[in-house]
Amino acid sequence: MIKGNKSQNAFNWISIPSGKSGLTYDCVLRKNDADVQLYIDKGDAELNKSIFLNLYQHKEEIEKVFGSHLEWQRLDTKRASRIRFVISDYGFEDMEHWIELQDKIINSVIRLQKALQNFIKQLN
Repeated sequence: MIKGNKSQNAFNWISIPSGKSGLTYDCVLRKNDADVQLYIDKGDAELNKSIFLNLYQHKEEIEKVFGSHLEWQRLDTKRASRIRFVISDYGFEDMEHWIELQDKIINSVIRLQKALQNFIKQLN
């Protein structure tokens, strides 16, 4: 199931299941940029931080498979955590680049899923 939220002033996003409840791959589109991320929110801050730290232990290997640096955001003041890749070239206001941006988002979320899938499968 794909969920979405659309707001003219804030952002647009699509969530793609990871195979583990509380972990989703999100594609977020904003006015001037976009990102793809693994969003970690199982409803319990301590558990979320534990999952994040478990994945962070494999940072080098994950980033090698992904093919680029990722932002590892533990988000200490929030319940959730995330691992994301920002696409800063364009956002939804750049209509002439929508196809290119769409391709970058799709390619990036596929790469993120490939980089994380084995580690997510091993989570309890």
